[in-house]
Amino acid sequence: MALISNGTTIFDAGSMAAGFGGSMTFIKKLTASSSGTLSFVDGSASVVLDNTYKEYVFTFKDIHPSAGDGTIQFQGSVDSGSNYGVNLTNTLFRTYQEEANYAQVLEYKQSHDQSQSTSFATLNSGASGNDNDQCCAGYLHLFNPASTTFVKHFKSVFNTYNSNNYTFKTFTAGYLNTTSAIDAIQFKMDSGNIDVGDICLYGIA
Repeated sequence: MALISNGTTIFDAGSMAAGFGGSMTFIKKLTASSSGTLSFVDGSASVVLDNTYKEYVFTFKDIHPSAGDGTIQFQGSVDSGSNYGVNLTNTLFRTYQEEANYAQVLEYKQSHDQSQSTSFATLNSGASGNDNDQCCAGYLHLFNPASTTFVKHFKSVFNTYNSNNYTFKTFTAGYLNTTSAIDAIQFKMDSGNIDVGDICLYGIA
């Protein structure tokens, strides 16, 4: 069965027609080792974060903090990483469940919201524990960072195993409020270091 829009075939026999959809291109992986920050800077160490792609995706695998109850955060730069402090507005909600099945919650977390703040934005509310098996994982989408016309929208989803044996799923969205090109993104924990874990950057064609 085909999907046709205005005379143009989009899907047919389970396949997408040429010219529709996009491919995901691996750009760079950074691996933490008691790292205070991990930074992706356009043009540095083979990082591409420019108008080559209109959408970029960061994936986070087994991010483990050095200190207990750590949250991972991010900010952008318009000067190739010399400063990370772009005006940022975001909102956050989360859901969680406890291993013994006695606490299930869906909540808006106003304390993590920011309004025209230059602080780093929280990605995993619920704070990952630093026991050997505790960590967080997720992804962050950044849209058209090279635009010099529009603000830079982002959205993220994270899952966290915290020190009290809860799983937290966190949803964050917002925008970096600048019409300058964002050419660097930095990640860090709210306290302590990123003990181990990988962050990978991909471009979406």
